[in-house]
Amino acid sequence: MVAGLTACTAAESSTPALTPSGAAVSPEVPGANGALAVGGEVPTSSASPTPTPTATKRIRRTFIPDCQLPPIVGGLAPVITKIETKHPVVFLTIDDGNIKTPESIKLLAEYDYPSSLFLTKDTIADHPAFFNAFKAQGSLIENHTVTHNINMVRQWGYQQQLNDMVGMQEYALQHYGRRPTLFRPPGGAYSNVMRQAVADAGMKAIVTWEAKANAGKMDYQVGNSLRPGDIVLMHFRAEFAADLAAFRAAQLAAGLEVVLLEDFLGVA
Repeated sequence: MVAGLTACTAAESSTPALTPSGAAVSPEVPGANGALAVGGEVPTSSASPTPTPTATKRIRRTFIPDCQLPPIVGGLAPVITKIETKHPVVFLTIDDGNIKTPESIKLLAEYDYPSSLFLTKDTIADHPAFFNAFKAQGSLIENHTVTHNINMVRQWGYQQQLNDMVGMQEYALQHYGRRPTLFRPPGGAYSNVMRQAVADAGMKAIVTWEAKANAGKMDYQVGNSLRPGDIVLMHFRAEFAADLAAFRAAQLAAGLEVVLLEDFLGVA
């Protein structure tokens, strides 16, 4: 059984319906101070389409990766929760796409944060062009399924999971000109069946997380601060600015630089 899988390691195995921490799937229950337990996601209603501000892609410091993405073994995509690296880097990932505000574009541009956007078709279909501004800043669109069924790992077999992934693959290609290379399971749970579907859908890995910006504060599965190689989860929610501020404070305190996960793994 595997818990907290990392990049740059040998191939791993998993048991059905694992969460990022390796525990069995459980309902999403609010934790202390109203924050969600790590691994939980709460869908929010989509906002009306908003004007898309322009953005400029910037030149960033680059790091020579000191690890490699684990390969697909036995038809199963690897699972990554953290990157094992000696570089002072951290990876920001943002999910769903429910709330679309010019403020989120402005803040990421102001802080110069390239991010992996794990988007869900059903939550972005009202205004897919909104996310082109993030692309212009250097972010990439990744796969978070068509429907965001947080119980898909338990309710659906291989073919239904594959169909939901492939639907998002094609939608991303149509609207953003690139097929995603990374997959994030809704709710964070995965199984070997899902790992097979991810590989068959043409993606390279399942990406989970060990740190989360949520309800205006940071939640950690390990320790109480950011570490080099951490993958951080956020969401496009009404509290986006507060969550990003919490992440920024933790990032600066740890002396880490935000770099694009896909660039570091060579799957951009």
